[in-house]
Amino acid sequence: MQVRNRRSLTRRDFAHGLGATMIFAPSLARAQTTGTVRRNVSALRMHAWQDHFETLGVGLIISDTGSMVLQHWAADGEIRLYPTSVPLSEELTRRGYTEVVEKRKNPSWAPTPSMRERNPEWPARVQGGDPANPLGTRALYLSWQYYRIHGTQDTRKIGRRSSNGCIGLFNEHIEEVFDRVPVGTKVKLI
Repeated sequence: MQVRNRRSLTRRDFAHGLGATMIFAPSLARAQTTGTVRRNVSALRMHAWQDHFETLGVGLIISDTGSMVLQHWAADGEIRLYPTSVPLSEELTRRGYTEVVEKRKNPSWAPTPSMRERNPEWPARVQGGDPANPLGTRALYLSWQYYRIHGTQDTRKIGRRSSNGCIGLFNEHIEEVFDRVPVGTKVKLI
């Protein structure tokens, strides 16, 4: 065993010591909660698809608006998780069962009538591919009118209550989900 004096402590020694501290003092490693703000590590809730659906079918999506995570199960049972943005308020949040009825690459966007009421300065339409387009690079259209699972150009929105009703993902994540999810995929928002 090599003995070192205090002056020869290396970054590696520090890292090893920090790792031991985390193992033996798990309370230091836990995410802290202040008031009603939940940190990402402690907020993640996994759901078993069997608690919400009878079969996997062509695949399933569960989007948890509380923990801001979308879970996608492929038909073979493989699961992938994605952080999301969720609606700004409970009034804008819809929960329940729906399904993917259409998929669009570089979708155009038009505000809903209620969005126009709240924000009359918004444009009537934004073309797909425009950096100002809030739908990002891909969109999964749900059987509920005006509701989408889509990408976003504004990555600051992910992990926050920031949408007008839709579920938002990073563009690279929605592109992955888009390629994996066929039309007819059952969706549940909880």
